[in-house]
Amino acid sequence: MYICPSVEQVHDTIIDKLRAYFASAGKTKAVLGLSGGIDSAVVACLAVRAFGKESVTGVLMPSPYSTMHSVTDAVELAENLGIKYHIAPIEGAFHKLMKELEEYFGEEPRQIARENLQARLRSIILMSFSNHYGSLVLNTSNKSELAMGYGTLYGDLSGAVMPVADIYKFQIYELAEYINSEKRYIPDSTMTKAPSAELSVGQKDSDSIPEYNLLDPILVKLIEERRDAEELVSEGIDRELLDKIQSLMMAAGFKVHQLAQVIKINRHPIPPENKWL
Repeated sequence: MYICPSVEQVHDTIIDKLRAYFASAGKTKAVLGLSGGIDSAVVACLAVRAFGKESVTGVLMPSPYSTMHSVTDAVELAENLGIKYHIAPIEGAFHKLMKELEEYFGEEPRQIARENLQARLRSIILMSFSNHYGSLVLNTSNKSELAMGYGTLYGDLSGAVMPVADIYKFQIYELAEYINSEKRYIPDSTMTKAPSAELSVGQKDSDSIPEYNLLDPILVKLIEERRDAEELVSEGIDRELLDKIQSLMMAAGFKVHQLAQVIKINRHPIPPENKWL
């Protein structure tokens, strides 16, 4: 059975490797999107611990589907950390581009096109901040999402380095608790709300992928332990759930090939490991 690294090990490794990565790139400043969610909150906290609050900038990019509590959570986090933050709404650009695309897609384009357009607009803004201020963009995707392909290429999968891309969602919550044990940096509502990309009305992560409390233990067995599916079924894991997870992992392969640099924490990367065709 694979035992994941302790929360202290995960915390310290990410900070050490972030510092080394930035030093090798000759950079001292970081920028990231703050969504009000737990992943970006944890990455922001780790960045401040790695570089100091003066070197970290958060950008809030609300869309027509962002909830007010997400915006207020992101502002509260930034103020708790003492970092500079900017609010750059994407609603105007989103509606303008959707209008331009009506010629090709009609008035009701597929929902996936609407959702991914928002993620890619945010990437454009973050990369513009990066270019203007000479900073590097920190990605905020975790391993559970990436294994399921739950991310947008050239959108929320963008960035120079992925600090938490090799830790699962349950490890994100462990890190958040560990960080807050010193001082309450991450708001309580961020810790307790249902995870959501907020790219459509009422959206939750569990609309597209299995609940994390079901997903993560299976991912650890499949990825870190390299367990066989039939063996897992014989141990009582639901066949339908396992088939869905494996199918999503297979479909996510083309995205995994295009990820930025990932800070290694756990035993194995998400398949496929070989990036050469």
